Amino acid sequence: MYQLEGTKYSFLLCLGISIIICSFIYLRTTTSPERKPQQPSSCRPISNECKAFLPGMDKGVEWHQRDCQVESYLLNSNLVCSNLIQDLHFITRPLSNEEEDYPLAFIVTVHKELGLFVRLLRAIYTPQNVYCIHVDAKASVEYQVAVQRLVSCFENIIVSSRSETVIYAGFSRLQADLNCMKDLVKSNIGWKKVVNLCGQDFPIMSNLELVQYMQSKEWKDKNMTPGVKQPVSMRYRTQLQHQEIPGSHVAPKGPGRKKGPPPHNLQIYFGTAYYALTKAFVEFVLKSPIAHDLLEWSKDTFSPDEHYFVTLNHIKEAPGSNIDGEWAGAIRAIKWRDQEGIKHNGCKGHYVRNICIYGVKDLPWIINSNGMFANKFESNTFPEALDCLEQWHRVKVLNQTTVPIESTWLLATQSNSSSSRNFSSHAGA
Repeated sequence: MYQLEGTKYSFLLCLGISIIICSFIYLRTTTSPERKPQQPSSCRPISNECKAFLPGMDKGVEWHQRDCQVESYLLNSNLVCSNLIQDLHFITRPLSNEEEDYPLAFIVTVHKELGLFVRLLRAIYTPQNVYCIHVDAKASVEYQVAVQRLVSCFENIIVSSRSETVIYAGFSRLQADLNCMKDLVKSNIGWKKVVNLCGQDFPIMSNLELVQYMQSKEWKDKNMTPGVKQPVSMRYRTQLQHQEIPGSHVAPKGPGRKKGPPPHNLQIYFGTAYYALTKAFVEFVLKSPIAHDLLEWSKDTFSPDEHYFVTLNHIKEAPGSNIDGEWAGAIRAIKWRDQEGIKHNGCKGHYVRNICIYGVKDLPWIINSNGMFANKFESNTFPEALDCLEQWHRVKVLNQTTVPIESTWLLATQSNSSSSRNFSSHAGA
């Protein structure tokens, strides 16, 4: 009997001690103020096809991304901003006095591929710049909420106060940019020039290189709107009335429905929808009666974003006008199908709407193009191309900085070195 009682007592004592130990371990792991570092091993390694661009890979060094689930991370409703900025590796300080003294503005229009948008944003982000994000009205509620959640963590990023349902080649695409311009001119940041982007772009130049390019002798105080007098083959765009088919495309209103001549006897130009504009020119666009009349006239044209800004930039009284510019300006590196064998060596990914969706083997052409940005990328079809370019770009950015590098700015780690290793020894291409 006494032996049974002793055994029972020993069992209860052991059980109690086990409960105390388990409780201590549980409380220690759940209340510890230290955040677990992200493990590179949980991410896919950057493709060996990037050897030509990333330092050390030709000698057996492997690069591993530090985050692989950007999209799912943002869909978490319990995000803490300080954690988000660190975990997604945003630059948190101006990287040079030169950049701090010449803040830029960016317009980014997005509607899909949340992860791709975030990677673009962090590539172009610095705290002295200002950013306006236009989220397409047709984007899912989940997408819009995620973008709002991201933007709320930054004082210098705003979501456009008015959202358009954008139709490819429609007036809505131009209106989206103008909506952001109206918001940007109200910003307290004294930006010098504005650049527009879409969610499938990615930078080739660093922010420092953009600043230096904008201030070069060729472009100082000038607008960059590559284009020429409207070719005969493009005149149907502005001579016939067009309309947006909701949720679909742009089409002629009907056979023979012609437009009247452009207002103020303007010569219409044709060019790219992408630009770099001075703040004074943006204010001219928003206030000038000439700009207003051209905008109204353009509402039933085809792809007005490809004639509106370039036409206004050929008016002498427009601030920063560049009347003799023609196609000058390294705005975009784009592989058009009809330029294959002439300006590029073919698309190594695949074509969509006659534009190349880049694969890894397109990267040498991109990097050597001297463009400001490259277009287009898709994260689902050719993820390795963006992985490689993104890491190449961040290496270049950090090699150019004049301030101490913070470990959270690193996008990837090497298999044979710590993530805190001095980046100055990793010169990019």
